[in-house]
Amino acid sequence: MTAERKGFPIGDVRDDFVPKEAYYSPDFARLEEERLWPYVWQIACRLEEIPKIGDFLTYDIVDDSIIVVRTGESEIKAYHNVCAHRGRRLTEGTGRAEKFTCKFHGWQYDLGGKNIRVIDRDDWGACLKEGDANLKEIKADTWGGFVFINMDPQSQSLAEFLHPVDDYCAKFEFEKLRYRWYKTVIMPANWKTVLGFFNEFYHVQQAHRQLLEFTNDYSKSAGFGRHGSVWYDANGAIPFKRSPRLPPKEEPPLREHILEFVNQFNRDLKAMVTERNYNATQRLREEVTNTDPPGEVLNKWVQVQVEAAVADGSGWPAELTADYIERSGLDWHVFPNTIYLHGSIDGVLWYRVRPNGHDPESCIFDVWSLQRYGPGQEPPLKREFYENWRDAEWPLIYKQDFVNIPEVQKGMKSRGFAGERTNPVQERTISNFHRELRRFLLDPYDHPEVPDRP
Repeated sequence: MTAERKGFPIGDVRDDFVPKEAYYSPDFARLEEERLWPYVWQIACRLEEIPKIGDFLTYDIVDDSIIVVRTGESEIKAYHNVCAHRGRRLTEGTGRAEKFTCKFHGWQYDLGGKNIRVIDRDDWGACLKEGDANLKEIKADTWGGFVFINMDPQSQSLAEFLHPVDDYCAKFEFEKLRYRWYKTVIMPANWKTVLGFFNEFYHVQQAHRQLLEFTNDYSKSAGFGRHGSVWYDANGAIPFKRSPRLPPKEEPPLREHILEFVNQFNRDLKAMVTERNYNATQRLREEVTNTDPPGEVLNKWVQVQVEAAVADGSGWPAELTADYIERSGLDWHVFPNTIYLHGSIDGVLWYRVRPNGHDPESCIFDVWSLQRYGPGQEPPLKREFYENWRDAEWPLIYKQDFVNIPEVQKGMKSRGFAGERTNPVQERTISNFHRELRRFLLDPYDHPEVPDRP
């Protein structure tokens, strides 16, 4: 059944086409407000943001506000952030509380959501029964160190929803990551426009040409049910080859490729490649030569990274194998609004993007650099917020994307543009997302089949 026959305001998706109206139509944004965000699992925070009993965080999504609170050593709960009396929100931002008190009339709730104080309770008599004024609890669960929430009591479990992401990535031990830095910026674009920038590698050859010196950049992508993944298909070949898109010249030794890779990512991204791995990689200058076999160079590179991580107490994922790492890909889109790049193993770049209120052409974009740290070595969490990305210092790779995002958003509305002509091989993650988004909007309980990686 086509989307149009079910009352959608825009047409259908093909592997090579996404209708443009999804990126700016107020009608489509209203469908998402009504049928997506109240029914889907979404990341609210990480566990380390609420480490102690009573620590809470407020997560806002369009008109809904959610309190996520630690209620026990291993228990997290989530509630609609609204007082049962007159509707005032109880919390904003983050903090720590023994109870939640409404600043309007003083009604109070314990951490378990129970109403424990109503001023002049007898005025209601029998009208206000036990439990009537409790906070409305919603689903909360954890994966990879993240707290996910879902406002739909009938939703599938988080484990079922995430399938098959856990199969491909669980051994990377995301739960052991901590924030290196945390930035939030308001972007003048639809949330799906921003998402699409980080959901494919096809743009690397134009937008990030400095990476082509050590990246054979032809990528593959696929949908895995609602989710999607992008990877470079090595087929057993040694990684770090110059892109064939560049003018031919002699291939540098693998050691030089690796050193340039960590240098550029440390300088131009400040994520994925950790400072520890950057410093450990410098050992290659002394411990291997440019004439050593590539396999020996790669093994030594892994060895020095593992040794550095073990030495400072950070540890290294114990069950990873070369086959598992290759099979896991480099980039995963977890439906609907988060993407992570985990190829550097102990440094992961994570994105979350969501609507900024009801404006279909504005969104809240969170960029998180995560890494493994030894006990007590992680830096204090500092959340940076910017109304305009130009007000902050961003490494080069972000700047290259950020200048393009508003231009894409504006171009979508051109009379000469009918819709995205997505690459059926390298941008299938995008077309798959839009197809699955429509499936979810039609019926959140229609669960797609999940293929194996091609």
